Amino acid sequence: MSNLANYGFTTTILHNDRQKSIEHGSVHKPVHNAVMYGYSDARELAAVFQGKQSGYRYGRQGNPTVAALEEKISKMEDAVSSICFATGMAAIGAVFQALLRQGDHVVSSVFLFGNTNSVWQTTAQQGIQVSMVDATDVAQVEAALRPETRMVFVETIANPRTQIADLQRIGALCHARGILFVVDNTMTSPYLFRPKAVGAGLVINSLTKSIAGHGNVLGGAISDTGLFDWASYPNIADNFRQQASAMQGMSQIRAKALRDFGASLSPDAAHQIAVGAETLALRMERESANALALATLLQKDERVAVVHYPGLPSHPQHALATELFRAYGALLSFELKPEIDCFDFLQHLKLAIHATHLGDTRTLIIAVAHTIFFEMGPARRAEMGIADSLIRVSVGIEDRDDLLADFSQALNAF
Repeated sequence: MSNLANYGFTTTILHNDRQKSIEHGSVHKPVHNAVMYGYSDARELAAVFQGKQSGYRYGRQGNPTVAALEEKISKMEDAVSSICFATGMAAIGAVFQALLRQGDHVVSSVFLFGNTNSVWQTTAQQGIQVSMVDATDVAQVEAALRPETRMVFVETIANPRTQIADLQRIGALCHARGILFVVDNTMTSPYLFRPKAVGAGLVINSLTKSIAGHGNVLGGAISDTGLFDWASYPNIADNFRQQASAMQGMSQIRAKALRDFGASLSPDAAHQIAVGAETLALRMERESANALALATLLQKDERVAVVHYPGLPSHPQHALATELFRAYGALLSFELKPEIDCFDFLQHLKLAIHATHLGDTRTLIIAVAHTIFFEMGPARRAEMGIADSLIRVSVGIEDRDDLLADFSQALNAF
């Protein structure tokens, strides 16, 4: 097949495996379950271990099926390389584990996924200083920078309140200061937004969510956009300095986080994610359209106090979202009027599923303060703007009229 450089997003993802020879003419990269890889020449195996020759050493460090997915993720993010992990949290933990040392400082958005927030608490106990700031304002990020700041970490659209970081200006700030800019792109997906466009050096995706898309497989990925100068990063070990500067960061992550900690993506999971990714664009367009329609319905209803969705003109970062993103995504949250118990409302829904997940084909709904954000406590929730009555919705691909009717009948019960 001809080179994919001039094709669109979905065409590229559909045909990426065919850019290389595939066994028996398969259109998908097959599932390779072997843990070890044998070589007829012992010197060849040594050359692979020493990085003088390409090849596979051990299943924990690489696999042909996983490698094919990594290439596909790199195409999605317009990145120079990607590394896949067993979960999205493993990918986030890998960045911190492989690239930070005691005494380092990180500036992070205060609006974070609950488990990422928990990881920051752990790293703080290990001697890494973390400043949590309102990343919707680049001035707060800049004010928090120190000489020992090694990275700035943000999410594109925050879960669950949908705040949007000032991505363009933070990227410019990091570039000017020589600081690694790390962006979690999970809530937008590479179809709606590529963080490379705002200067991100590393991009994280939870493959479990929209990229796989069907709630049936776990996975995560880190992508290197090629924009960050690893030669200037002080925490690269001497043995990785022997490589070209562009390879140093990802080589250290693959060795120090994937190899040493073993959070490897299985080949079966990689295959499922790769197949799910083929319809990412179709699903994101449908989910985003459904989410906008639902957010509009909720905002007009007198029983709803407030709706948080970037597609609404009332959202504080609506103009920014319009400028940056192809669409506004599938995540929204809302609060009912105080006299309506959120659990009573949830029980009236018939289609929406009570579940903790995002980016699924089915609409999912959850009272976040009482579940996934309960552990962090009321003070931290208040800092993040999470009210006790906040309801999060991950909008699916259902027929729009059915979805709107379900929420309407639930509201009409009060």
